[in-house]
Parts: sequence; structure tokens; C-alpha cells
Amino acid sequence: MATVGRPKVPLELSEDERETLVRWARRAKSSQALAVRSKIVLASADGLTNVEVAARTGVEPHTVAKWRKRFVAERLDGLVDEPRPGRPARLSVDQVEDVIVATLEQLPQNATHWSRASMASRTGLSKSTVGRIWKTFDLKPHRVEEGFKFSKDPLFIEKVYDVIGLYLNPPETAVVLCVDEKTQVQALDRSQPVLPMMPGMPEKRSSDYFRHGTTSLFAAFNINDGTVISSIHRRHRAIEFKKFLAKIDHEVPAGLDVHLVCDNYATHKSPAIRNWLAGHPRFHVHFIPTGSSWMNQVERWFAYLTTQLLQRSVHKNIQTLERDIRAWATGWNENPQPFIWTKPQTKSLPAWPD
Repeated sequence: MATVGRPKVPLELSEDERETLVRWARRAKSSQALAVRSKIVLASADGLTNVEVAARTGVEPHTVAKWRKRFVAERLDGLVDEPRPGRPARLSVDQVEDVIVATLEQLPQNATHWSRASMASRTGLSKSTVGRIWKTFDLKPHRVEEGFKFSKDPLFIEKVYDVIGLYLNPPETAVVLCVDEKTQVQALDRSQPVLPMMPGMPEKRSSDYFRHGTTSLFAAFNINDGTVISSIHRRHRAIEFKKFLAKIDHEVPAGLDVHLVCDNYATHKSPAIRNWLAGHPRFHVHFIPTGSSWMNQVERWFAYLTTQLLQRSVHKNIQTLERDIRAWATGWNENPQPFIWTKPQTKSLPAWPD
């Protein structure tokens, strides 16, 4: 059955155009928008209908029609986003491609990333033109997201299933406690008095400070009800960790097993700790994969402690710091808040409460 529709202007490519389009479509780091437009034109030149091209490239038929028409009218220049009305465009496709490729695949001399000024110096374009190209293709060389890391643990999958299985389906007649230490917590005193917040003016504090010692906080976060067993010690050796385990043993009812989620810190695996655990068979230790601290829910609790107390507090000695930490932990336990893990093991990222 013949296809009925508006007749289309034939789309034919020169050898140079086809070579350029294939290069744009295949470059792995190129803008995906430019790559898709190139694939649309190549498929259209092969005689496919707009519907067939849309199915092949994953876009809507009207999008195919738009870029086919644009290419017929303006050739390769038509695949670059339209300039603003007013002054005629003075950029060529090659100039735009040069900026994109350099941004994605090269580095400037004596710098870790491109700025508008350094890219303008390299290409001879203005800083505003470089900025418009980056905005058009959603390139942000000034931004970086911290925290990404691949775990090299050879038992990564097994440990993920073990730990996340505890979160999603905790055993009966047992408690699951996420355990860790927040070490080197500093008692900091600003060099000048803090100026309080006023209308139109935020709180102000000096950038320099005096250090008055450090302490370490041991914490065990109960994933079921959000309560925390905590203890403060000036040091964080195996002997202090063993004292903390004894405190957990004392506070958890005798009829319950205790499942501990820990990281791979050497203290947690020392001979003294292994001997203690051997003498307390109701304790079961589950180690998270190396480089995966985000899996330990007590780390989220430490983050709350940091943002709500430690970042902006002033302590003239270690005793007042420890007193405030104990008071904050007591206040948390008066209204505890468990963290709800909603992802399965195959997508194991926690959904923290607001």
C-alpha cells in the first residue's frame, strides 16, 4: 500500500557532507544533540520516511521534519542552533565544532579545565561567543561533582546484597546497628566574637580560629527506629572500640541478636575485637565494600550532626564540645528518625528524609 503524504524535497549529500555528518554522528564525546541531528539527515538521505527515521533515532516525526527542512535550506550550518535575530551569524560549523571538541577532549595549558577566557584565547572567538556555544550544547567545564568512586572490593556484589538485604529485610528477633567512629572532631574557637544575624545581614564569623583539642564519637544507628547508641573517647583504638561494643551489649536486650554494619577500618578487624566477638556469639558483623561508606547509614547521621551542630559551633575547650555532642545525641533520641532505604540491591542508593 502506497504511503500518502506531502511530497518531500529530495535530500542528497555530497561526499564532504556525508563524511562530516558521519564524523559528527560517531564521535562519542560530541554533543548528543548534534549527533542526533546528523543521524536524522543521514537516514533521510538514505530514502527513509520521517516516521522511519524517527523510529530509528528515537525522536518524534515532527523533529525529523524540522531538521530535514533545516538541512535542505542551510546544509551543514543548519544543524547548529539558530542564532538570535538581529546581526547575521558569523560563526561557521567548523568553529563551533572546534570549541566543542576542544572542550570535551583537550585541556588548556597550566589549568585543569577550560574557562571562557582561555577558550576564547585558543579559538580567537569572544568570551561571550564561547559562552553561548557552551550554553547551546549544555557544556559546563567549570562544574564538577564530588564523591564518585568505583569500589575495588573483589566481593563488592556479595557485600552489597548482604548489607542491603539487612536494610530491606532485617532478621526477626534481632537489631541491625550501623556502627562507625567520627574521629578527630575538633573543638574550635573563633578568633573574634560571632556577630549575630540581623535583618538584611547574615551571621558573620571570622575565618580563623583556635584549636582546643580533638575527640572521637562512636555511634551505632538502629535502622529500625532511628535511635543511636553513642560513646565519646579521646582516642579511637581497638580498646575504645571494644568498650563501645560492651556498651552496645549492655543496652541491647539480651534476647536479641545484634547485626553490626561496619566499614573495613583496621580497628574493627583487630585480634582483640575478633576475640571479643568470638566470646559474644549473638553479635554478627557485616562489612560494607571498601570505598562504599555511603552504604553505612550512620554516616548520614554523622552528616546531620555536622551540619546542625559542629559546622557553626564555638567551643573553647574539649569538655564543652563533648558536652554539646552528648546533648545533641540525647535530643536526637527523643525524636529519632530512621532512614528509609527504598532501592533494591541492584540500585542500592538510600532515600534520606528531608
